[in-house]
Amino acid sequence: MYSRILKNPEQSFFLFGPRGTGKTTWIRDRFQNALGFDLLDSATFNRLLRNPEDLYTEVAASELDWVVIDEVQRVPQLLNEVHRAIENLGRKFVLSGSSARKLRRPNVNLLAGRALTKTMFPLTSHELELDFDVDKALQFGTLPTAVNSNLPTEYLRSYTHNYLVQEIQTEAQIRDLAGFARFLEIAARQNAQLTNVASISRDVSVARSTVQSYFEVLGDTLIAYWLPPWKLKRSNKQVTSSKFYMVDCGIVRALSERLAYPMHDEERGGLFETLVINEIRAYLDYMNLHFPLYFFRSYSGVEVDVLFETLDGFVAIETKSSTRWERKFNRGLHTITQELGDSKVRKFGVFNGAREQLIDGVRVMPIREFLRALWAGKLLDQ
Repeated sequence: MYSRILKNPEQSFFLFGPRGTGKTTWIRDRFQNALGFDLLDSATFNRLLRNPEDLYTEVAASELDWVVIDEVQRVPQLLNEVHRAIENLGRKFVLSGSSARKLRRPNVNLLAGRALTKTMFPLTSHELELDFDVDKALQFGTLPTAVNSNLPTEYLRSYTHNYLVQEIQTEAQIRDLAGFARFLEIAARQNAQLTNVASISRDVSVARSTVQSYFEVLGDTLIAYWLPPWKLKRSNKQVTSSKFYMVDCGIVRALSERLAYPMHDEERGGLFETLVINEIRAYLDYMNLHFPLYFFRSYSGVEVDVLFETLDGFVAIETKSSTRWERKFNRGLHTITQELGDSKVRKFGVFNGAREQLIDGVRVMPIREFLRALWAGKLLDQ
């Protein structure tokens, strides 16, 4: 078992993350003496759904300080009882969930000020350490079971069918099952791209509003997210659409029906970009550096894959899956530096080559070296 980066908060907290990222394993390891309620267990689910107040009664009868509720989103009414137990009994709660959909409904008690929010990501390069293999991460992703399995292809097929197709459909009450399945494949093929909802609507043969709701489902179930464009105040010649990413390369390849095939160059570029961005997201979240991530792209096609503002300037990153870095790859990095004026901009190129280089003021790094420097905290200190 790999040592996870996420630290134990000292107060009640929500722990969100897609199914299969290792939340339950982490909780069992860190909170072995907690009182537990697993809402994936049918008997527990049905009992607390009928009588949410039973939670408070059982917590009050226990002398344990910590209480774990797994998949809390399945019975949002329990959060009122959690609130009471925190206030009246001084108990602390671990509230895990693989979806935020039902928790975003009106009148759901989200324990404002009483519970932190944490996220569990797939395994990172830092957690995998010597076992981190770039090609395997691109091909099969880094969900813990996929990493540890001798048959990652079979696991990912089962994961996408049993969880993404069946459970998400059920939770979101999607009626057009065939349409949703077609959407998932096309959405996966749109990974790391500007997303044209109207075009996807035509391809899937469902209404545009339905496609938009499907994207919301993927976001709510923490399988995917949007990377918004950076908007320069003095410029109106920029792309305004967001880019769509899934949280794991293995999920992308499984949904796009590419697991059985070697990665081709067109596929590799988007997966490489996805891997780097997901590592940056995990690093910032685990380190409590909540800097929003963006990308930059002009209508002329000048682009920077990742841009974010720190306390003392900006970090701009361009990714290329090639083994050779060409000067033309720096164009977007130089453009955004000019646009940001007097602001300090740290410029990085990440590629699949063997040696670090400094090219026209851009620090170009092999992906493994970039990720090691990222997790060592060295990229933001320069």
